[in-house]
Amino acid sequence: MTNWPAHAQRVLPWTSTSRRGTREDRTLSEVTVSIPPRIADLDVPVIAERDLARARYEAADLERVADGVLSPLAGFLIRMESVASSRIEHVEATPVAFARAIGGLKENASAMSMVAAGTAITKLIAASSTTIMLDEILAAHQALMEADPDPSERPYAGRVRDVQNWIGGSQYSPRGALYVPPPPEEVPALLDDLIAFSNRDDVEPVTQAAIAHAQFESIHPFTDGNGRIGRALVGAILRRRGVTPHTVLPVASALAADTPHYFSLLTAYRTGDAAPIVTDLALCVETAAREARGTARVFARYEAAWREQAAPRAGSAADRILPVLLSLPVFTVEQLVDELGDVPERSVYRGVQALEEAHVVEAVTERVRGRAYAAMDVLDEFEDLDTRIRERITRLRAA
Repeated sequence: MTNWPAHAQRVLPWTSTSRRGTREDRTLSEVTVSIPPRIADLDVPVIAERDLARARYEAADLERVADGVLSPLAGFLIRMESVASSRIEHVEATPVAFARAIGGLKENASAMSMVAAGTAITKLIAASSTTIMLDEILAAHQALMEADPDPSERPYAGRVRDVQNWIGGSQYSPRGALYVPPPPEEVPALLDDLIAFSNRDDVEPVTQAAIAHAQFESIHPFTDGNGRIGRALVGAILRRRGVTPHTVLPVASALAADTPHYFSLLTAYRTGDAAPIVTDLALCVETAAREARGTARVFARYEAAWREQAAPRAGSAADRILPVLLSLPVFTVEQLVDELGDVPERSVYRGVQALEEAHVVEAVTERVRGRAYAAMDVLDEFEDLDTRIRERITRLRAA
């Protein structure tokens, strides 16, 4: 797909609004911006047809294998995607810190940001089963950025930018930037064009997701959070096109395995070659689906293993808690009471104590009131799955 239209270039005047930075920053007088092409009505040839078909097959096979644990697996994979997508943006936290943040406890900024990313991904994909809508993209961005650690970014949560942004180079001006997106006045029309493209049904689904993602990143419609929302758009399109009707593939884990390679795919797209990002996303979908099948099989065995480990009395609170742990791997006693509905809080507390003594769950906070617990087997699978995806995609890219 080397005949894909390249981005146009336009030189615009630049006036510094900051007194900070170097003299070169303050005296910069013009900037070259990139203008992505309109793609809503472009012919999109199918490339690497065998690779794309294999990716779709593996995604469908994951849903078949995961039947019976689809709901908890979907929640797990969304959290997995939020962690990997955040890592690409250099946002990282320990598994325990992430667990505490999932449990609703105040944690470090990175852990809280990962949880916000999970909320954003969930909102966008859940709202995209039939149509990709700009309002839902904005709502996802609102969820991602409304409590951002940088207070200067919070007013822009859920808003298309009205300022010029850039990637790389100086912090204070576009001097030396690696990429300068289109000026803000071009963004609304470009987004409308992208939404139209994303809702087409005549484009192969993985190809559509790859191109839409690259186009979104090139428009860079927000002041921050573009990468995480752009990767969520991949999942939204795969959901709308029926590739992943019930699950979310952690493709960000595959992309994060080699971020320079990932960024080179976006650069190639901007020069007029869409083939690399299409073929690589097909490989990411295939890899994420294949390795997530292993997680689905592990999930199917967890409850029986936990029962053998804890030996709860039938009908006891501990017995009632075990099936809930897959979908609620991090919890407080209060959350379990709400989830179970008809089990008294005191009984739930005793059940959690029994599971803690059997090493099925582990406290992840020291305080007594509002203490959070985690099923560590599930949390450990985060790292295991991420490692398997990274190792497999690295081998396949090198082959």
